[in-house]
Amino acid sequence: MKHSISIPNLNVVKKHFSIYFTTVLIVGCCCTFSAVAQEMYFIKESKVLFESDAPLEIIKATSTDMRGVIDPTLHTFGFSIASLSFKGFNSELQRRHFNENYLESEKYPEITFTGKIIDEIDFDKSGNYNVRAKGMLTIRGIPRERIIRCNVEVKANSFELKSDFDILLDDHDIRIPRIVYQKIAPTIQVVLTATLKLQKNH
Repeated sequence: MKHSISIPNLNVVKKHFSIYFTTVLIVGCCCTFSAVAQEMYFIKESKVLFESDAPLEIIKATSTDMRGVIDPTLHTFGFSIASLSFKGFNSELQRRHFNENYLESEKYPEITFTGKIIDEIDFDKSGNYNVRAKGMLTIRGIPRERIIRCNVEVKANSFELKSDFDILLDDHDIRIPRIVYQKIAPTIQVVLTATLKLQKNH
């Protein structure tokens, strides 16, 4: 039996991009994803901060553009953030170099992390959980398997997510020119927070 695939118009895609994109991530990273998920947690608010602490300069930038979804039954997840969404830096020139020379944001517009929570967590029971998320972190088109520790505070129909971790530039083939080697750290520190809320499908 043939199945038809409906394609939403461009305006709808833009308006609800986070739902479409992150659902695709979940399907891709989970072989046994249920055909009709009854409950999913979607990011409603987020903040991602990265910091480069080098001998001659400290660089900070922030994005509130992280999108994501978690399946509370399978414990699978998909997160994405647009490289161009980071703001801050110490100058506009620095921001441009970040996007054009290091992340190549036009060619690789999204940073993604997809995988599964590998520790026990009960999304139906309020409480504080320290868990590990195992998956593929893809930056600049280069995936690396990571296990990232997270703190999850479960509430009624929502939860707060917190995490901090490091990213090695070499892991994603990001090369720093010798002329600015003392101004950009080889390891980038990341701190993120997010609020996810339950969405029920009927």
